[in-house]
Amino acid sequence: MPALFLHLLVTSFYAALGYIFWRANWARKAVDSSHWLQWARVAVLLPLTLHAWLLIAGSWSGGTLNFGLGEAISAIVWLTLAAYALSSLRQPVDALQALILPIAALAVLVPLWLPSQRMQLAATPLFLVHIALSLLAYALFSIAALHAGMMALFEKRLHTHAMNRALSNLPPLLTLERLLFNIIGIGFVLLTLALASGILFSEQVFGKPFSFSHFTQHKTVFALLSWLTYAGLLIGRRRYGWRGRTAITWSLTGFAMLVLAYIGSEIVLQLLLGK
Repeated sequence: MPALFLHLLVTSFYAALGYIFWRANWARKAVDSSHWLQWARVAVLLPLTLHAWLLIAGSWSGGTLNFGLGEAISAIVWLTLAAYALSSLRQPVDALQALILPIAALAVLVPLWLPSQRMQLAATPLFLVHIALSLLAYALFSIAALHAGMMALFEKRLHTHAMNRALSNLPPLLTLERLLFNIIGIGFVLLTLALASGILFSEQVFGKPFSFSHFTQHKTVFALLSWLTYAGLLIGRRRYGWRGRTAITWSLTGFAMLVLAYIGSEIVLQLLLGK
């Protein structure tokens, strides 16, 4: 019961803060709530801290790692929100926080619903490294996808001269674009290390040596497609100066592949096949 109460408490905090950010940035009749926003930018650190504690307490117990689809979704959303919360202290990303906070409110509850897998920590030390690299990469690419979606909306409204208050509060489009590629660059390095750790240390991480058959598995195929998509985007940016809609399309395509690589396969295994 205490754990359930904490989950509901964090969800309530996220929902309330999301409402404040939404009223100030996205509501049709947005209100001037600069004082409330300054408070909310700092206040979000409280549910973030409680959310982190719930993730740690729920994942590590008795020398075992309890980790599944629910914990993965919750951790990825936590990392995404944490990055935005820290960024909001230096630059205006309130409109983006208004979008991620409702998602975080739901993500806190997901581990209570979806099953987890129990693994011995001592037997799989490299698995923790692989998981950490994968989660960081997913979180960064989640942020990149949000940025790409926001940039697409920003660019469309800019061309049609239909800017609203929320979009006007965002950093300039070129600043968002540079930030997007910085995030993708770091995420690409982490994704490369995550894939390499899975291949090079497959026996220690997954309990069996890596073989050619792994390349035909659903998760590996989409992970590699995602890696190739982001590699192509970074090369295109450096050699041909890709930007705007081209960069947005490639970024969202790579993220879709990444989602299918892990979350899609886990949904099939845990929910449809019951494994």
